Amino acid sequence: MSRHLNIPVFIPHLGCPNACVFCNQRTISGKQQFDPSTVDAQIAQALATTAEGDTAEIAFFGGSFTGIDRTLMCDLLDVAERYVQRPVLGKAHVAGIRMSTRPDYISEEIIAILARYSVRTVELGVQSMDDAVLAASGRGHDAACAERACRMLLDAGYEVVGQIMIGLPGSTPQSETDTAKRLCHVGVQGARIYPTVVFADTALHGMMQSGSYHPLSLDEAVKRSAEVLRIFEAGGVQVIRIGLCASDNLSDPALAVGGAYHPALGELVRSELYYQALRKLLSGAADGVQTVYVPSRELSMAIGQHKQNLLRLQAEFGSGLRLLAGDVKAPKI
Repeated sequence: MSRHLNIPVFIPHLGCPNACVFCNQRTISGKQQFDPSTVDAQIAQALATTAEGDTAEIAFFGGSFTGIDRTLMCDLLDVAERYVQRPVLGKAHVAGIRMSTRPDYISEEIIAILARYSVRTVELGVQSMDDAVLAASGRGHDAACAERACRMLLDAGYEVVGQIMIGLPGSTPQSETDTAKRLCHVGVQGARIYPTVVFADTALHGMMQSGSYHPLSLDEAVKRSAEVLRIFEAGGVQVIRIGLCASDNLSDPALAVGGAYHPALGELVRSELYYQALRKLLSGAADGVQTVYVPSRELSMAIGQHKQNLLRLQAEFGSGLRLLAGDVKAPKI
């Protein structure tokens, strides 16, 4: 079975003009140093684990790629471009290049540079479309800048993925759903949803210690992320990730000191939406319903982790309620 995958090249903190209150990319990525001379070998090693029929994108993640030194940026793009133009026999087809960057590092000059290469996707760290939240988070740009960057990239023909965060300083459920709605309106094709994790040695850690910032609990983060996910899916925006990728760093309480992290956060969020859909379905059903059928492939999500959804539904609609697999359509979420 063929796969589509990213071949990640992490460039921690390179290109970032300032330290946002939440940011410690070296902790998140596990990369303490960056050596450009190793990038070719990194790509080749990752490509060696792929198979013919797979497709891949070389992805520059971790820093603000379009903000790094122009010579270095072009050198890295040159390395990636060679793999796009030179298929490796028996391995994945490298279909293009993607990168993550900041909205204030998108300009006509940058777009002209990217046009010389096989760049297909740009992921923008939008984080929020609320100016007060952006200011409290130390982002250094406003929502208008993020919207302008999205439109410039979309007009130039790039796929745009908006990365947003849940539970930033000053954010509310309303500001987060408004952010999702605004990104849908702009026309982004994809999104990542990141509930805020508090890392050691960040300004946000200091704010938490002083009591000026209160991180979300896991339950709060799941519910707020679910509402954002609902808006993206209704708007036809594909959510490609919910929560930071699992790593040893994130499981170390000395490094991730607060906030909402769970290795299966995406599953929890999608399961929460399923619970809400089932609850709505049962609320409109006749009294005494004992069995609800869901698509076989979605039974685990419907029941919930540790049967959480089933137990909540049984508490509300009766202990005899059962969720079973059947040849049915999924409830509308």
